[in-house]
Amino acid sequence: MKPLPKRKSTRLKEYDYSQFGFYFITICLKERKEFFSKVIDGKVILTEFGKIVEDILIDLPKYYNIEIDSYIIMPDHIHIIIVVDNDPTREKNISTKIETLSDVIGKFKSYSTKRIKTQLKGTQDFKWQKSFYDRIIRSEKELYQIRKYIEENPLRWEIEKHYSENLEM
Repeated sequence: MKPLPKRKSTRLKEYDYSQFGFYFITICLKERKEFFSKVIDGKVILTEFGKIVEDILIDLPKYYNIEIDSYIIMPDHIHIIIVVDNDPTREKNISTKIETLSDVIGKFKSYSTKRIKTQLKGTQDFKWQKSFYDRIIRSEKELYQIRKYIEENPLRWEIEKHYSENLEM
């Protein structure tokens, strides 16, 4: 069997992804299958898959030193702004201190896949893409623009899903 090619990391080299910061995350489903929601007249209607993903996403701050600033669950991907806060001087009742942002995303994907396959029988073809897109948010202006992008994502869905060149922010 031919070995798989070595994947190039999309993470910023020598950046500590466990330090405080705002991070824009996009996670897609394999083959961009539309499991999570339907977009009708610019509004997102979650499916059972989407409801499970939302429940797990909302619960992540209970277990990790993060906050969910904003998010949208689209039919075949999700956008999230995650705030990492590993400041040891802050009192939080957290059982697990994260090592990196990748750890949180990995756990999120694992938990959601397991729960979907357990609760929704016959969904063995549900799979996340192997990696995820991240962007370190570096300013208030950029944070505002990304929040706006997330909020308006459903309005652009019908146009953008047919024209991939429009997917750039």
